[in-house]
Amino acid sequence: MIEDRLSSIKKFFRRNRRLPSYSEMLKLFNISSKNAVFKIINKLIDLGFIEKDSKKLSPTKKFFALPLLGVIKAGFPILAEENKDYLTIDDYLIENPQTSFLLKVSGDSMTGVGIFEGDIVIIERKKEANIGTIVLAQIDNEWTLKILKTDRKKHINYLEAANPKYPPFYPINDLQIYGIVRGVIRKIN
Repeated sequence: MIEDRLSSIKKFFRRNRRLPSYSEMLKLFNISSKNAVFKIINKLIDLGFIEKDSKKLSPTKKFFALPLLGVIKAGFPILAEENKDYLTIDDYLIENPQTSFLLKVSGDSMTGVGIFEGDIVIIERKKEANIGTIVLAQIDNEWTLKILKTDRKKHINYLEAANPKYPPFYPINDLQIYGIVRGVIRKIN
């Protein structure tokens, strides 16, 4: 029941870019009691979907979260157990939002690690990375997304594609790390 109310409020928010007023909620929920609306709002506040500060209602992060219903096997079918929790995509993918940004991928050099043309990568700004990490780097004044590797014989770091048709990229002058890949977003059509 409360999930239906929350769903109605979310639809209203998507259309109007604001939460409905108490009187709008009467119409939205098709009820005539302001006390019932008050109880619904208090329940949504208790559940963490809405917050109230000095008479104004506002959505919380959880308001925009999607339900995480449980775990599903990708192997042999099993009975799915529903264990409802809420998760925002940014909480799941972005550990440090203040130092993170998005880039759209162009090219096919990273297909071997599941990064394809048109994907969005989540980059966390970092100047250093462990060997084997997928990095945003500048090599000889050219920007690229590759795997950081080291050549122990030459005592030099270089970049490697995740597609065998590309050679290793050794810096002639300079190799600088600007960030590491924390996640990949792909929209399935």
